Amino acid sequence: MKVKDKVIVVTGAGGGVGRELVLNLLSKGATVAALDINKERLDETVKIANNEEKVSAYVCDITDLKAIEEVSKSIIEKYGVVDGLINNAGIIQPFINVADLTMKQVKLVMDVNFYGTLNMTKTFLPLLLERPEGHVLNVSSMGGFFPFPGQSIYGASKAAIKLLTEGLYAELIGTNVHVTLVFPGAIQTDISKNSGVEMKAQPEGEKPAMKMTQADDCAKQIIKSMEKNKFQVYVGSDSKMMKFMYRMSPKRAIKFISKMMAGMNQS
Repeated sequence: MKVKDKVIVVTGAGGGVGRELVLNLLSKGATVAALDINKERLDETVKIANNEEKVSAYVCDITDLKAIEEVSKSIIEKYGVVDGLINNAGIIQPFINVADLTMKQVKLVMDVNFYGTLNMTKTFLPLLLERPEGHVLNVSSMGGFFPFPGQSIYGASKAAIKLLTEGLYAELIGTNVHVTLVFPGAIQTDISKNSGVEMKAQPEGEKPAMKMTQADDCAKQIIKSMEKNKFQVYVGSDSKMMKFMYRMSPKRAIKFISKMMAGMNQS
């Protein structure tokens, strides 16, 4: 689905990949309804976009289904239609093992990542089905198909998005709505800070364990995949590499990443 002249809803638009998605969509002639829970960051995105006619901001907690339903009404009142939905919002967990996580921490990650995506999809899918062409794009993660020690619940939430999206793809075959599933690797964003997770400082002079993809590049690849109606997209050399390693030998691949992640695990 070409995004020009389409109305696209983007979650997590207050920063990182979400902000870059907004800016890149606008540059391609789309109109964007930008959602985020953080008003200050969302306002900053709108200010940077500098295009009041083509972008509007909606402060919304995607774990609250009623709040989403109210936002959807506001978007329809303003634009009349919705052509596309990009479920980008997400948080990570503290870098600790499952045994050391509180159930409150577990619930928050699942509520934001999985139920937030489900809430948005359930609310906007009927609107997309009314259009000549619509699109749902869900952002999973490299952690959604490959286990990372210290991020097991985050991975479980993203694996749930993977299966949900694949199920949607199957259910929507033959309809006007396209479905795309994205697996980003490590992206240069403030997701740790925004998730309230402290990261161990990188020792001076030491190279990162994996090369990180810039948020702008990730956003461009996501929009490109949307315009080509791709089913699955792996963003970043790390995501592509782990996909290959995991298919070759899951056990060996898990041992490899466990060694690499040892320094990040706080437990």
